[in-house]
Amino acid sequence: MAKYNIVEKKEKDAVYRTLISPTLMDQLKEKILDLILIQKKYKDKDYSAKRLAEDLGTNTRYISAVVNVRFHTNYTAFVNKYRIEEAMSLLADRRYKDLNMEDISDIVGFSNRQSFYASFFKINGCTPRDYKVMHMVAEEPKPKKRGRKPKNLKKK
Repeated sequence: MAKYNIVEKKEKDAVYRTLISPTLMDQLKEKILDLILIQKKYKDKDYSAKRLAEDLGTNTRYISAVVNVRFHTNYTAFVNKYRIEEAMSLLADRRYKDLNMEDISDIVGFSNRQSFYASFFKINGCTPRDYKVMHMVAEEPKPKKRGRKPKNLKKK
C-alpha cells in the first residue's frame, strides 16, 4: 500500500476539446491573449471565464478547452500567472515600496490576500514579502567608501 494512500491522478481527455478545430483554437487563443494580457483584464477581480466567453461570443467550454490545450493550464492559473508577474514588478519597484501586500494584491486583481499569497508562493516558491525584501536589498545603492585618496590622485 502506498504511503498516505496517494493515487496518481489519471488524465482524461474531455470530448469537447477534440471537437474544436485547430484553426478556431488558434483564433480564440489570440483573442484570449488580447483581452487578458494586452487589455489587462486579469486586473479585474470579477473577470471570469464566463465574462471572457461573453466578450468573445463563445461559451465557457470553448474557453476552457483553448486554455487547457494551448496554454496547458486552467483559466484561474492562467490569469493568476499574469497577476503574479505584475505583482513581482510592483514588489521590486522602489516607487511602490510603501504599499502593503493587500494594496499590491488588490492592484493586480486578486480578491483577497490569501489567494494572492498562495498563488505567489506556488509560482515563485517564496512569499511576496520575502520577494520584496530580496529585491529591495539587491537594489540598495552601495555606500561610498570614505577615507584618504591614494597618493597619486591628490592634487598638488
